[in-house]
Formats: sequence, structure tokens, C-alpha cells
Amino acid sequence: MAPGDGILAGPLDVDGPRRRRPTFPSVEAVPGLAVVPRGERRPWMVLSMRADQLRVRDAEGRQHVVRPVPGGFQVDGRAVTLVAPRPVATPSAPGRTASGSVAGAPAPARVARASRILVEGVHDAELVEKVWGDDLRGEGVVVEVLHGADDLEAVVRGFGPRPGRRLGILLDHLVDGSKESRLAAAVDHPDVLVTGHPFVDVWQAVRPGALGIAAWPTVAPGTPWKEGVIAALGSTEAPGAFWRRVLGAVDDWTDLEAPLIGAVEALIDFVTEPAEG
Repeated sequence: MAPGDGILAGPLDVDGPRRRRPTFPSVEAVPGLAVVPRGERRPWMVLSMRADQLRVRDAEGRQHVVRPVPGGFQVDGRAVTLVAPRPVATPSAPGRTASGSVAGAPAPARVARASRILVEGVHDAELVEKVWGDDLRGEGVVVEVLHGADDLEAVVRGFGPRPGRRLGILLDHLVDGSKESRLAAAVDHPDVLVTGHPFVDVWQAVRPGALGIAAWPTVAPGTPWKEGVIAALGSTEAPGAFWRRVLGAVDDWTDLEAPLIGAVEALIDFVTEPAEG
């Protein structure tokens, strides 16, 4: 080798150009878009994307909620970064609320009615607000939390229902022979309506597919239901943190089971019905 040859023959440029991180084109994750996740061969289909949560259906029909990473999917054979689609202005078509109702023109919330809707817990209230909140504000209906239904008769007496001051009550696990069914049967008043859903907890009223699972796990008797579900799904989250994930997976009424939808719609109709005079 001649003097001056070799990889160390010249000066070492320690400040030379560094390798740049790869960049990927951005593609809007519009519903129906065919994408291939990194490590997969068969295409998946985009269902929706909000903020940094992407909902997709795989080739076997299972739904997944994932965080899109740069270059994590291929579209038309090239690696891309999926981004939330830009809203499309459609002034000629009426918008809809998360409950599926036709949205009216923007307006301040209506003054609260004397009538009320009561739900058993905070999670029930948050789910009702997410899906029916716009409708309830437009009607001036306030949702309050019971924190359990054991004192339901006393709560009804204390509210003092009458024409123009109706009370709607939403109960979990309203099935024959349950504690909730006995409590509901004890309430007999023309200005009170008790409805409910058959699920042990309102979590189950969220369709499993919205969370990317096949079904809600069965929990053995004697095991706290929420903790049992979380453990069965392989998570170590606290119930509050897991609930945030459940609620975040709900976009609108299509992510809910029919019994809850029917129960809430019946309560809204009942408490907003004009008083006879």
C-alpha cells in the first residue's frame, strides 16, 4: 500500500454530515383506505382516525385501535405516515350529532329544564355526555349521578316529580331477578320513567369491536367485574385508566349496543315531552 493510502490516511472529519432520519409522505387516513401495516402482507382497512388514535380492520375482520407511527404503514407500496383527515365542508348537507340526530345551527345551551335524567355512576354520565351531550344541551336536559341506586325510592321522593318536572332514571343490569329490577319495580309514578340495559356495567354497552376485541371477557362470580375484565384482557391498568381507553374508542352511537341506545333515547323523549295543560 502506498504511503497516504487507506481509510486513515486523510484527516478525519468528525463534524461531517450525519445520516438523516428517514422521512415519509403523509397520507390522510380516510375511511376505506387500504393500508398494509409494517410486518404484514395483507392489506387492512382504515375505519376512522381521531387525533393519534387510528382504528383499522385487519384481513380477518378484527378491529384494532393503534397509534400510527411514521412509516408504520404502506399505501400503494410506499411507506407513509397516516394522519387524521381534514374536515370536509358540506354546507348543503345537515350535520349530525354523535347520537345520529340532525345537528342544528350553533347556539348557546338552552336554560336547564326542571326535569332531569339520573344515571348510576360517573362512567354512565361520561358515556351519555359523549354520545348525547349535544342533544341534551340543545334540549336543556341535565344528567346527574346517583352514585348507586340503593336509595332510589328516597331519591325520587326528594326530587318531587310532577307534570313539567319529570324524572328519567337509567340503571345498569336491569334484568329479571336483579337488584336493580326490584328497585325499579318499587318506583311507581306517572312522571318517573326507569329504563336500563342488561349489562353488568356500562363498559359492556360499548361494542367490543370498538376496542379491537372479539368480546367482553366473562368474569367468575365473586371477582370484581372491572378488575376481572382488565386482568382477562392482559392489562395492568387501573380501572379509571382503562375506562379512559374505553371511552376514547367511542366515536358515536354506532359504537354502542342497541339496549343502551334505546334506553337513553326513551329517557330523553320522556323528560322533554311537553307537559299537558
